[in-house]
Amino acid sequence: MIDHAHDLESVRGATERLLTAAARMDNAAVTKSSRLPGWSRGHVLAHLSRNADALVNVLRGRPMYPSGDARDADIERDAPRPLHVQLADLRESAARFQEQGAVPADWSRTVELRNGVTDTASRVPFRRWAEVELHHVDLGIGYELEDLPEEFTQREINFLTERFRGHPDVPALVIEEDDGRRIPTGGHGEPALVVTGRQADLLGWLAGRRDGSALTVHRGALPSLPPL
Repeated sequence: MIDHAHDLESVRGATERLLTAAARMDNAAVTKSSRLPGWSRGHVLAHLSRNADALVNVLRGRPMYPSGDARDADIERDAPRPLHVQLADLRESAARFQEQGAVPADWSRTVELRNGVTDTASRVPFRRWAEVELHHVDLGIGYELEDLPEEFTQREINFLTERFRGHPDVPALVIEEDDGRRIPTGGHGEPALVVTGRQADLLGWLAGRRDGSALTVHRGALPSLPPL
């Protein structure tokens, strides 16, 4: 059972960590490249602000974004803004998300995200938590996958392995974490591969943040994962 109220509090804490860290930058640092290809740190911050508003739309039963082109245009428009504007927007949009999360609602209902993807409303706060944590890492300002809360890391590994389970472009495999936990994922059939490693490295590979070179693969080669 997903505790959306707990996840909303986790989002709040993750957002405050990000805002505190980002406030140490200056305007020049915001224009520097992030760890995401083609995006500056300003792009990452702008995306986080617009994503918060988009998830408010989701919780209200509206389209997440007017269109993919509109989403991209809004990020491009907002990316060059100075740091103080970026931080104010991020804080205010995060507050709007929290306010919407506090509205009494049926959290078991199905909501629609981008590209026809559906989920339960109760998992929307966790999706926002993932956006904030992973994009904090993407800023490249000293927050690494190893710094993520342990609860988040495990739940995101679980979420991503579930997402790839049954995927036709991913061979059947087993993820083996450094604590011995084993999670099947990938296509149907008997798993042919076992991928082992530290939780941070496994999450980095599953989330497209690391190339998997720190992982060990038994009975084959590390497969390429489709983009998220």
